[in-house]
Amino acid sequence: MAKGGFRGAPMGGVNANMIKQAQKMQQEMLKMQEEMQNKEYSANAGGGVVTATVDGSRLLKSIEIKPEAVDPDDVEMLQDLIVAAVNEAIRAAETDMSASMSKLTGGMNLGGLF
Repeated sequence: MAKGGFRGAPMGGVNANMIKQAQKMQQEMLKMQEEMQNKEYSANAGGGVVTATVDGSRLLKSIEIKPEAVDPDDVEMLQDLIVAAVNEAIRAAETDMSASMSKLTGGMNLGGLF
């Protein structure tokens, strides 16, 4: 190693600026993720007879079922409507999260890191 080592080289100039930009992006991502977790996404199925609401963490918050959706002779249909509504609400949350992340990263693919 040269006398005096590599003083200043790793953090100098462009590298320091890149590190600051990465840190800023990380802080913005954390803030955005927190905001997204507080958002709610609703979707319905069966023409609106079943509505599911999830939060940004993809946790089911509520299910609303209109009386006309309840047919004791066709419980399977109601189950299918609930599954469809929940899956669509989760899909909406994921789509919004992905779009927000893409805006933040400028479309840069981070390889699933976030």
